Amino acid sequence: MHKTRNALIAGASGLVGGHCLRLLLASERYSQVISVGRRELPLIHPKLDQKVIDFNNLKKYSAELAADDVYCCLGTTIKKAGSKENFYKVDHTYVAELARVTAARNAAQFLVVSAMGANADSLIFYNKVKGEMERDVQQQNFRAVHIFRPSLLLGEREEHRSGEELASKIMRPLSGLMFGPLRKYKPILGEDVAKAMLYAASQQASGIHIYPSDELAEMAAKL
Repeated sequence: MHKTRNALIAGASGLVGGHCLRLLLASERYSQVISVGRRELPLIHPKLDQKVIDFNNLKKYSAELAADDVYCCLGTTIKKAGSKENFYKVDHTYVAELARVTAARNAAQFLVVSAMGANADSLIFYNKVKGEMERDVQQQNFRAVHIFRPSLLLGEREEHRSGEELASKIMRPLSGLMFGPLRKYKPILGEDVAKAMLYAASQQASGIHIYPSDELAEMAAKL
């Protein structure tokens, strides 16, 4: 396979993003992988081009953000962000602005991690933020937009998230009971979400695609 495409990833220090970066670097599909973040990752690879940027001024870096496929794994928690306002900035504003800037640089595909329950009209703050992010990303001029809505994410994180760790301990034993309509609530490995993202990108589809959690493991198995 000819290495003619390049990928851009934001949020590579997170659970899904870390796995996604590893898969991108190993993929023959891409000859270059641009990782953007607030600090450099402790990683050196011949295909990796790391760029330290200020997400509050993404337009400033427009020329450096040209890519064929954009993988957005940005996300935080209200506790880590310190306030609802800061959470909104990371999980909505940064993502929507990245979509706007990369679409203007003629990116073909935008692949973004959202969440189960995302709904711009939701009364639940978290779901509303994710829904508004999805809405605004879809308004950009990409050939394809892929939105991934995982349920509870499993895997080792660099940061400590006590709430998710507790939920994981509760949900893991119940996973085997989740079938039929309950399958979409089954916890999923962060690595499988990353694999699903690369699989979706490889299909060269057009239009808007939203993947519920129960489809992600099936997609991951096809990569």
